[in-house]
Amino acid sequence: MDNLAIARILGEIADLLEIKSDNPFKIRAYRNGADIAANHPHSLVALDEAGLREIPGIGKDLAARIREIAETGDTDYHRELIAAFPPSILDLLHLQGVGPKTVAVFYRELGVRTLEDLEQAAATGRIRALRGMGQKKEALILKALEERKRHAGRHLLPDAQDTARALVAFLHERAPSADLTPVGSLRRGCDSCGDLDILASGAPSTLMDGFVSFEQVERVLARGETKSSILLRGGFQADLRLVPLESRGAALQYFTGSKAHNIALRDRAIGLGLKLNEYGVFRTVDEARVAGETEEGVYEALGLQWTPPELREARGEIEAASVRRLPRLVDLGDLRGDLHMHTTETDGKDDVQAMAEAAREAGLEYVAITDHSQSLAMANGLDERRALAHAARIRAEDAQHGVRVLAGIECDIRADGTLDLENDCLASLDFVVASVHSGFNQDRQQMTDRLLRAIDNPYVDVIGHPTGRRILRREPYPVEIEAVIDAAAGRGVAMEINSNPNRLDLNDVHARIARDRGVSLVISSDTHSRHGFGVLRWGIIVARRAWLGPEHVLNTRPFDEFRASLRRNRVRR
Repeated sequence: MDNLAIARILGEIADLLEIKSDNPFKIRAYRNGADIAANHPHSLVALDEAGLREIPGIGKDLAARIREIAETGDTDYHRELIAAFPPSILDLLHLQGVGPKTVAVFYRELGVRTLEDLEQAAATGRIRALRGMGQKKEALILKALEERKRHAGRHLLPDAQDTARALVAFLHERAPSADLTPVGSLRRGCDSCGDLDILASGAPSTLMDGFVSFEQVERVLARGETKSSILLRGGFQADLRLVPLESRGAALQYFTGSKAHNIALRDRAIGLGLKLNEYGVFRTVDEARVAGETEEGVYEALGLQWTPPELREARGEIEAASVRRLPRLVDLGDLRGDLHMHTTETDGKDDVQAMAEAAREAGLEYVAITDHSQSLAMANGLDERRALAHAARIRAEDAQHGVRVLAGIECDIRADGTLDLENDCLASLDFVVASVHSGFNQDRQQMTDRLLRAIDNPYVDVIGHPTGRRILRREPYPVEIEAVIDAAAGRGVAMEINSNPNRLDLNDVHARIARDRGVSLVISSDTHSRHGFGVLRWGIIVARRAWLGPEHVLNTRPFDEFRASLRRNRVRR
């Protein structure tokens, strides 16, 4: 039972309590508990109740619930709440723009219990008739339902990785000498995943018995000697394949994909008089095995440099591998700083000191504190006076906790492209991230012009989460992203890879375009808690898929070099 699974259950308790219109303090406690569990750097399962209660925000009741989840996989309280509603009620909460209070209204007023009920209510105009809803809300719900259908069966990368990790750990207990590797889109680091594919080599056939008895199994879909499939709670389908040791490398390559990469490899093999499949590399003339035991051997037999899984998308990696010119990809250990985070001054959970200390513990050398600006009233955003006062307090913490601390801001880009703080205020700060947080319904030209105008502002250093997407929940807003990238290149503005696993924005394709056109990138956490620096690993995966080396990422540089490279400081020289 990992932290994200604990967080999911606590979050569902909070949602169900809110649907019931229960005590708001109780709801907030479970919501905070879910956030703490999701972002905590250490396994909560390993802690007893006393250890859990030492974590700020975890009281006696929450600690008891977490221990119960850790020991049994759920809580009686959670099951009681679920039993009070149709099981499908939680599906409604996964729609963009539909929260627990809205679900409660639909449930009470319209008898909505399923996604199908909701779609029918929206299609027949019954939602717009509800107080506080209207035609626009109804249209947004229909759009959210359509997007959910399009993303059905997909899961966020961290959810897939945590589920696969738990399954592999369970299998490893039953076959300690076997090599167990998740493959497919998960191994390539795609931002969302479908089925989980686990490859086992050197494992006994009895491992299949363990696989189908995994505690999270909801239904066994197929049971065979070398392949079995199961459906897990949470909607994951998982497949286990057993392969012989002599074919491990070939199977690893084949089942990792991508399909386009594999087709290109197969065609290359044919051109060399070879046959490539999941069992190995063979000479066509006499079927003699050439390679297959190791993945490196498979690529070498084809005259190629071994290719990192993140690059296997048929985007030029085979051509580069054939001349031994694959790039040295950025790694988590290359990051020296984190340039996007929030504190208790706006909507964060921890103060500047706690964030600085946590950054040091995470191995970082510098951070920029970038609380929200005034347009985000719901986040208690800063006006000019508060922004400057906050900056003074931030600078007082600089180098006091083993890290350098910059006084920054995440400044809101208004609908017309102006920033919501005056230039003299922005000029007085050390670092400015400019981001869009509202007005996503502008057309493509309006949104493009909006971002171009923001880039023109001389005090903008970085464009934050540039396309506004929320993976599996909200499509990117319409924008001519290449025009934005070109403008950033011309003005010396960096672009962000936001590591929040719900965002991962820029995505890998856009980040590579930015790299190729000379735009520097930053990889930032956007954390709202001292426990959130761990999400940087997801941004690193995006950067690797985008072919980025350390030289392309500003916050891999030593502090003084990083500061000198910022747009504001280059302009002044």
